[in-house]
Amino acid sequence: MELFSLRGKTALITGGTHGLGMAMAEGLAQAGAKLIITSTTPAKLADALAHYEAQGFEASGYLFDVTDEAAAIENVTKMEAEHGAIDILVNNAGIIKRVLAVDMPVEDFRRVIDVDLVGAFIMSRLVAKGMINRRNGKIINICSMMSELGRTNVTAYAAAKGGLKMLTRNLATEWAPYNIQVNGIGPGYYATSQTAPIRVDGNPFNEFIISRTPAGRWGDPQDLAGTAIFLASEASNFINGQIIYVDGGLLATIGKPANE
Repeated sequence: MELFSLRGKTALITGGTHGLGMAMAEGLAQAGAKLIITSTTPAKLADALAHYEAQGFEASGYLFDVTDEAAAIENVTKMEAEHGAIDILVNNAGIIKRVLAVDMPVEDFRRVIDVDLVGAFIMSRLVAKGMINRRNGKIINICSMMSELGRTNVTAYAAAKGGLKMLTRNLATEWAPYNIQVNGIGPGYYATSQTAPIRVDGNPFNEFIISRTPAGRWGDPQDLAGTAIFLASEASNFINGQIIYVDGGLLATIGKPANE
């Protein structure tokens, strides 16, 4: 359907080398977009580019840290010179440090905020300049259910993702007059390599997530592809400043009684 087509578009996905970022990038590529991905790890970047190439997707990679403004300026300038306009930006790069707040070093707290929130601001600000000139663009921030909920051990991450939710709404407000839509995706709990150790049968957290989620399962990374395509396409032209939670219904319920 033309409404969802991304043919002729270039999508920049930060941290698009694995997991949810790769799943969303694949969805955008399947809809016709040319991919640009970033990473801070040479081996991961090379492996990801080989994976996209094997899938028949056009993809290029750039190695830099999104929190380094000078490096971001240099690389975004290079991207635009080598590939033309960036039509879609997916701010996916992020980290998490699972430490109790009382034990978390301040430098670790700052690092999480820097990567998950400040990095998204740096990239959005740089890419939006071209979008403003062209009066067209899509920015998708990868938020989290921790934008809405609290949980033990993820204080810095929740603070960053809550800030990213409000950054999304404020950038949408500022840039809407230039026909730029800034929205967010809030993934629920997904079956990725990072969650593999806690998804084994008998693990209390695995059982908790399955029972807490109305869909009764962990998300498959491919479950995010459709939402990414939608928010990157003309189908979402009048949607702005919204966070779409792709969580199997988890945020919609307080859960089931233990004996149900």
